[in-house]
Amino acid sequence: MVCASAGNHAQGFAWSCKKLNIKGMVFMPSITPRQKVNQTKMFGEGKIDIVLTGDTYDDCAIAAKQFTEAHDMTLIPPFDDYMIIEGQGTVGVEILEELSHIDFVFIPVGGGGLCSGVGSYFKTFSPQTRIIGLEPEGAPSMLEALKAGHPVTLDHIDRFVDGAAVKRVGDITFKICQEVLNDMHLVPEGKVCTTILKLYNEDAIVVEPAGALSIAALDDYAEQIKGKTVVCLVTGSNNDIDRMPEIKERSLQYEGLKHYFLIRFAQRPGALREFVTNVLGPQDDITRFEYMQKTNKEFGPALVGIELQSRGDYDRLLKNMNSFHIDFSELNKDDKLFGYLV
Repeated sequence: MVCASAGNHAQGFAWSCKKLNIKGMVFMPSITPRQKVNQTKMFGEGKIDIVLTGDTYDDCAIAAKQFTEAHDMTLIPPFDDYMIIEGQGTVGVEILEELSHIDFVFIPVGGGGLCSGVGSYFKTFSPQTRIIGLEPEGAPSMLEALKAGHPVTLDHIDRFVDGAAVKRVGDITFKICQEVLNDMHLVPEGKVCTTILKLYNEDAIVVEPAGALSIAALDDYAEQIKGKTVVCLVTGSNNDIDRMPEIKERSLQYEGLKHYFLIRFAQRPGALREFVTNVLGPQDDITRFEYMQKTNKEFGPALVGIELQSRGDYDRLLKNMNSFHIDFSELNKDDKLFGYLV
């Protein structure tokens, strides 16, 4: 058997291979967090081989299909298959066995299998429940499909929310989601990161980016869900500890607490000290300082990262820079420069 997966489907596949005592091939994107790879190996217990290939799920899915055809094997798809959807729909069965009169269910959406299965079950046995699908802002494949009236292939996606970052949803799942979804909503990656950190620090819950989508969206539905019975599907805790610095960085930027500037300091003694004394507030912190050009005799451009205590401190910081005639460029607002320098 063969499968392609960003991580969670691969673990179920690996466990099945062990239980059935058959050999399996798992294709995963090359950027898959190490923790997901190790978990998949653990569940397989020697019954699987893992191939890391491609930059996205869609890339490794093509490789898996080609391998399957070349070796006359069986492909187990992660979402676009009626039996897979039926299996994922058992999550809905479990929810309604524990709760009744549910007003909202928030479901992360990647390829659409989980949403199709759970949504179909709820529409049959709890039709009053509103089904809300959530995608990362950088990979809105289901939202764009719903707008177009058919699945579309996105040219580019942000791969950070790896468990829900697909370029194209399934044909079967699209048709089902078209019927069962009451709303499709996008969540910024930075908000996902803030939610991951909050769940970890305040509730001792470890979630991966895709798993945090449902809880991250709640603020945007605050008025609608007030006083209602709400279920959020947290679809995975495969969060590699190596990703935490990036998660914190994205969260700080989203919350307006971390900013990067290209500042052209006059090449004279005391210029940096004046900047620290006159421009920065008592709680502001320089978290990165790097001269970009050291040979200019008049000006020395420097990459400066500044962390603030509150979002409101940003306006004060800009006001101080302008008042003291600091020559600066805001990198957070320039995607190209930010990508090159930060």
